[in-house]
Amino acid sequence: MKAAVLHGALNMKVEEWSEPAPGKHEVLLQIACCGICGTDQHIYHGHPGSAEVNPPIVLGHELSGVVLAVGEAVFTLQQGDRVSVDPNIYCGACEYCRNGRAHLCDKLNAVGVTRDGGMAERCIVPASNCYKLPNHLSMLEGAMVEPLGCVLHGYKKLELRANHHVLIAGGGFIGQLFLQLVKAAGVAHITVSEPNPNKREALLKLGADNVVSPFDPTEAAGLLSSADLVIECVGRTESVELAIKAARKGGQVLIFGVASPDAQASFSPFDVFSKELRIMGSFINPYTHEEAITLIAQNIVQIEPLISHRIDLEELPEFMTSYPKLNVTKAIIMPS
Repeated sequence: MKAAVLHGALNMKVEEWSEPAPGKHEVLLQIACCGICGTDQHIYHGHPGSAEVNPPIVLGHELSGVVLAVGEAVFTLQQGDRVSVDPNIYCGACEYCRNGRAHLCDKLNAVGVTRDGGMAERCIVPASNCYKLPNHLSMLEGAMVEPLGCVLHGYKKLELRANHHVLIAGGGFIGQLFLQLVKAAGVAHITVSEPNPNKREALLKLGADNVVSPFDPTEAAGLLSSADLVIECVGRTESVELAIKAARKGGQVLIFGVASPDAQASFSPFDVFSKELRIMGSFINPYTHEEAITLIAQNIVQIEPLISHRIDLEELPEFMTSYPKLNVTKAIIMPS
């Protein structure tokens, strides 16, 4: 089969890859759609993903597909089923797994990170990680269940009230997913901090009450100590520092964006103390997949309008190289 194989940092090639066969508890999928995540870009540039990556490997942890074959112990799925995949595989035996925090598993594995994923024609996944899709959901929407599940995990950490002012730092794909969830919660005011003026109209259509540029000194100054709740979706030092400065007394700050491992942010511990801030992280998507499917199925969260780039598998290596220049909101691979 054809697969986009990562051989090392900045080295990806589309080539013939070994044809997989499902194990006893696994299924073989014909890949229908695979998203390109910001984490894939981190891995492509030599950084770790949700777990350590050991090339050569096929990336792609946002995927949907059609079941081609099932292992001998699989009874919940059959050939022809349309499924979305939760890529994360937990050991079930470590301290975190045994105490209800499986996503912090000491031996975390993941489809498209520690084992071959969806940037290929076919892929093997555990049957327990597959979720059947409603007939009216597209395979594109099925692939995007995974990032929505991650967003949903972070969203559930927040204490939202109707009178809150919410600031979302970053108006990209993740920020747009958070925006739709926060809008559905009925909060009083939502501001999005986004430097790209081309995203302004889309953000307003999705429910933002105001879109400001963090690079405009006047607009940035207006954000200081203004928000009851700040969701940081960028993963850059500047956006993390802005998030903490923008939180008002008693505020909540969710650090969701994936920063480079060596990034360092500066903030005032006195501000955290005196404003009694609650600062939280959010990591992957523990058991949120089924709920995320329902949010899309009920049209509470829209996916199709957020997709900026659609490519085929052969284009992927060049696309990964050019990615930083392409103004990507969300890109997907639709294998031909």
